[in-house]
Amino acid sequence: MIWLTWRQFRPQAVTALAVLAAFAILLGATGPHLASLYAGSGVASCHGQGCQNPANAFLDQVSGVYSLVFTLGLAAVILAPAVIGIFWGAPLIAREFETGTFRLAWTQGVTRARWTAAKLALPGLTAIAVTEGLSLMYGWWAAPIGEAARLDPGPGPGFPLSMGPFGLPGFDAHGVVPAGYAAFGFTLGVTAGLLFRRALPAMAVTLAVFAAAGVAMPLAVRPNLFPPERATQSLTANFSGQQQVGRGGEFSLGIDRLDSQPGAWIFSSQAVNAAGQPVSVMPAACVNPSSGDPMPCLASHGIAVAVTYQPTSRYWPIQWTETGIFLALAAMLAGFCYWRVGRRLP
Repeated sequence: MIWLTWRQFRPQAVTALAVLAAFAILLGATGPHLASLYAGSGVASCHGQGCQNPANAFLDQVSGVYSLVFTLGLAAVILAPAVIGIFWGAPLIAREFETGTFRLAWTQGVTRARWTAAKLALPGLTAIAVTEGLSLMYGWWAAPIGEAARLDPGPGPGFPLSMGPFGLPGFDAHGVVPAGYAAFGFTLGVTAGLLFRRALPAMAVTLAVFAAAGVAMPLAVRPNLFPPERATQSLTANFSGQQQVGRGGEFSLGIDRLDSQPGAWIFSSQAVNAAGQPVSVMPAACVNPSSGDPMPCLASHGIAVAVTYQPTSRYWPIQWTETGIFLALAAMLAGFCYWRVGRRLP
């Protein structure tokens, strides 16, 4: 049964190997020069707040062809699980029902359990290996950009290169998360094909459900996997965050990077007074400062920015937790397929 499954799956496997080879050639051809530019930028040996300028200069330097390769690689890794679910998973069993070949297989001494296990195991493991292979190659190539983006996460001339480790969609393309997405996408497609017994409806449902899961995870689930931490950042004369001043001294402050935690995932930030209470009205002395910059005056009155964030040390715990969630969902879907084929189908 495994040999038959391999023969049926061979075109998809050959296509996947060709994509991996082309991806490896592209990254191998551009990666060494990118690493050389990173080594010459001084970012690797930089420490402290002064790293933002060389990091920004490096990202600006590689904003041409490397930005294109970065974007293409990012899209390839992120779209791979969805493509696998739609074109590998959904037709896998659905076409067996459309053509009626499942009856032939079940009358040749092959049990339903063995048939289902072979259908799930070989393509499913290949899907995980291909997606994670793409992610590992891309992670190696994009490591210099990721390190620079961690020191200068704000969008700049190198956008979309200027993204921190938790930034969307970069987080979904690195680490072990792509493997979890691939397992979930594949088993989701197989389950849809098993339920609808038609390839096209199964492919449409797979796309819709996978897209919904891909949106819900970063927006609703991922921020709540671990309780956020809180910190207070003092104001400086060269404050680079967001500031808005209105009539009557009303103002608001916000930051997109924490000096003590480069690359941290900022959830929210707001101005607070010395007692840690939210404040939205300037002290009278700071409304019209002679220097034109109210930041030093606000700092002298104890005004600071309170930040809610996830520290960079939680990058891998969040990666593994999210991967575990998708692997658990994939295992439940695979178990459902195994049960339905063995007990419910005629």
